Amino acid sequence: MSDAIRDAIRGEARGTAPVPLSVLDLVTVGEGRTASQALATSVEISRLAERRGYHRHWVAEHHSMPGVASSSPAVILAHLAAHTRRIRLGSGGVMLPNHAPLVIAEQFGTLEALAPGRVDLGLGRAPGTDGATAAALRRTQTLGEGADDFPEQLSELTRFLDDTFPDGHPYARIHAVPGPVQGPKGRPPIWLLGSSGFSARLAGLLGLPFAFAHHFSARNTIPALDLYRESFRPSAVLDAPYALIGVAALAADEAKEAHRQVLTGALSMLRLRTGRPGLVPTPEQAEAYAFAPAEREFVDGWLANIVYGTPDEVRDGLDALQKRTGADELMLTANAHSGDARLRSYELIADAYGLPEVAPELASELVSELVSELD
Repeated sequence: MSDAIRDAIRGEARGTAPVPLSVLDLVTVGEGRTASQALATSVEISRLAERRGYHRHWVAEHHSMPGVASSSPAVILAHLAAHTRRIRLGSGGVMLPNHAPLVIAEQFGTLEALAPGRVDLGLGRAPGTDGATAAALRRTQTLGEGADDFPEQLSELTRFLDDTFPDGHPYARIHAVPGPVQGPKGRPPIWLLGSSGFSARLAGLLGLPFAFAHHFSARNTIPALDLYRESFRPSAVLDAPYALIGVAALAADEAKEAHRQVLTGALSMLRLRTGRPGLVPTPEQAEAYAFAPAEREFVDGWLANIVYGTPDEVRDGLDALQKRTGADELMLTANAHSGDARLRSYELIADAYGLPEVAPELASELVSELVSELD
């Protein structure tokens, strides 16, 4: 794999950030809002992230969740690609057991053709939903088989992306299009995602980059990262481990407002975990909610793993988390009722780290385009 792909994986720290900063987007839908508005917010976030020097913007696959409008990452990513120029775009992730590997190879081959050199393919093995919905997606009740077959599915997907099935293989004459059969081209780097040790070990053994879901599995973060690094074998993709962690983080101008915003996400998660999924509640609804003792314990535990507060508090919290985990990249997800609050958070965090208003290479490209238009 080319040096350009390896550099795209590694990223570049900007401003005073200790590592590259990126965005994880669930396309959340709040009470009184619509999926169309949520998707429009995602476009604004992607533009802001590009303008402020965030490295990548990933979209997570979820299903049958009213407050999350990211059931079709490839469709959303195509839309984001049409509204951005340089930021990397990807899935965080596609849940591979939900799909035929050939379909994913075709979708992401298409994305690569639409946005050459800036697409990531992050893969997970969880369903991204409840069991009944997963059964509807996969047309089977034996859900465990999909997760158990993940390494085989990954190998098949990789061969479709690279067009490398050997002679005599049943799929040797099948080609993912767009893809290499049409001529030399790049293809999206594969990332493995996880919230436990399985994908950590597999990513290490295959020499792939690894993304860990710290934002909802914080107690497993350091063990999984240690396992990834211990298992790592150099490959054509990477000569050393590269791990990012997803971090729930929200900054506001005042600490009290930050707490109001993250409480909406905590209540939404409480409802999801207790079988009552819905739209993300407003801050007023969250503040007025009468938490039972067990619910309060859950919410307090959830909030303890979110980095929130003023911009300086969030910066200090992120710095401490990066130092504690040794993460090579921090991917920030701001879950709140308001799209404006999410946008404001990414802007404030960029300011706290002194990220450039326009990434230098993007500024040069924009100037070149303007000169070309004038000529």
